[in-house]
Formats: sequence, structure tokens, C-alpha cells
Amino acid sequence: MHELALLQELCALATAAATEQGAKRIHRIELRVGELGGVDPDALRQAFAVVAATAPWQETELQLEVVPTRCFCPHCEQAFSPLDVIHACPTCGSISRQVLEGRELELVALEVS
Repeated sequence: MHELALLQELCALATAAATEQGAKRIHRIELRVGELGGVDPDALRQAFAVVAATAPWQETELQLEVVPTRCFCPHCEQAFSPLDVIHACPTCGSISRQVLEGRELELVALEVS
């Protein structure tokens, strides 16, 4: 489960950022995970449950936003949400190779005190 290793690294980044700001406690960590990011949101939540059993994460809330896939069709010059893994434009049928959103793995925000 690589989600545990990813979450541990994100928590290390969050801890460093909180420490830099002089915070003693992290109340909430907000992450964005793209559908194409190769990260299972449920596995990430389970990994957080493991991490949250240790200090300083025991009372920290995980807020997770799953970012849907958005592609761009160069023929129609329109953004679209693909219906399957082929990323075919629903208007003209062209295969899109340009993913606009959906690959994210971002630490978006921390609530600290």
C-alpha cells in the first residue's frame, strides 16, 4: 500500500510547515487527489487512520477532495470530462492526450494553532 508512504511524506511536509509557522497542533489537513493520480482515496483514508493513531496527528481531521479528470480536445478546442479511460472527446470522438485536471496529489491547506 504505497498510500501509507505517500501520506507519511505529506504529513512530514505538513509538520515542517506547521513548525515553521510556530504552530503546536495541526487541526486539519486538506489534500487534493486526482482520479488519475494513481492514489486510491479510500486507501489514503485508511493510511491516515494509521498515522492519526500517533502524535501529533491524534486529533487531526483529514479533508480529501477527489479531482475529476478533465481533458482538452484540440479539434473542438473544448474541455471535457472523459466517459472512460480512452479519453475520447464526446463531441467529435478524437482521442485527447492533454489532461487538464485529475493527476493532482496536493497538500492544499493546514489548519493549525
